Amino acid sequence: MDDVIVEFHEAAFRHNISKEDIIHALNHRTHDALIEELPDKWAVIGPSRAGNFLELIYTNIDDNCICVYHAMNARDVFIKKYGL
Repeated sequence: MDDVIVEFHEAAFRHNISKEDIIHALNHRTHDALIEELPDKWAVIGPSRAGNFLELIYTNIDDNCICVYHAMNARDVFIKKYGL
């Protein structure tokens, strides 16, 4: 996602995950999947800069831009559903 503009909804920081860690998780993601229950929403699992897995949810704004609105340490249920 190096060539994609990343915007952040204020809710993305509710769990004290930094922009830098979110970008790192996006760039090094291990899984990226459309969320069937939520049209146009994508789930990502990727590592923070410290190596802890994060769960992210984003939406596409256009072909070159996404908006991340959820970021937190990955929960087991999220990992099981979206795969590691």
